[in-house]
Amino acid sequence: MAENTCAAYARDLRLFSKYLKKRGISAASDVKREDIAGFLGEERASGRKSSTRARRTAAIRMFFKFLEERRYIRRNPAALLDPPKKGKVLPRVLSEEETFRMIDKVDGTDPRDLRDRAMLEIMYGCGLRVSEVCGMKVEDIMADGELLRILGKGSKERVVPIGKAAGRALTAYLASARDVFTKGDLSVSHVFVTRLKKPFTRQAVFKMIRERAVAADIAPERISPHVLRHCFASHMLQHGADIRAIQELLGHADIGTTQIYTHVDAARFGDIHRRFHPRG
Repeated sequence: MAENTCAAYARDLRLFSKYLKKRGISAASDVKREDIAGFLGEERASGRKSSTRARRTAAIRMFFKFLEERRYIRRNPAALLDPPKKGKVLPRVLSEEETFRMIDKVDGTDPRDLRDRAMLEIMYGCGLRVSEVCGMKVEDIMADGELLRILGKGSKERVVPIGKAAGRALTAYLASARDVFTKGDLSVSHVFVTRLKKPFTRQAVFKMIRERAVAADIAPERISPHVLRHCFASHMLQHGADIRAIQELLGHADIGTTQIYTHVDAARFGDIHRRFHPRG
């Protein structure tokens, strides 16, 4: 599994362990189905999303299955657990005007502006996950800056084109700003680095995007690295891109994951229908 998935499951199990300890349960063999149900009930009552609760249920089920297979426990209290059904949540997106306004607002020529502009253009222009932009290395830029090799979820590799706007911003950053952050250290291989010569973290990218959104009069709660990825897919679809091509560009293993963007565009399709249908 992907590193981030493993980390999420570990957090889920630590939370469950903390819940059990509060109730005086310290041995896995003492856990009952009611204890698991109580934990998940508290999660639901606290307003946790169904997707989060489903993941926590999966983590608990896998953990007890592991214990049972290794014969650490004789009875599996999670064997009959049903995960909560995930509701289909439509991804949040900005309009094209809002997306362009936020990116174009970063128009300075100092190293930080050049770096942040390149990051924003690459995330939006290539539809990258935040972990993918953090992990970008100089050697991943191919074909004279026209292609980008991405190591995605589950170490799956894909190659995506770099658009003109993203290409210009990336070239400007590499030409005059990156050396300021790497301090000329040739051993630094990541494309986007901080003033400490370290690769960006997910949290740092999140903070940068919200800061840039506020400067463009966009509410910070409406934006995140993943919202930019949603914008990439939704805007491509609006301009007539094939859903299969978007799937490949996003690195989705299942077309069903990509098809959610057709629902995002439903409002636009309805407007077109009302405007142009002869009996609208």
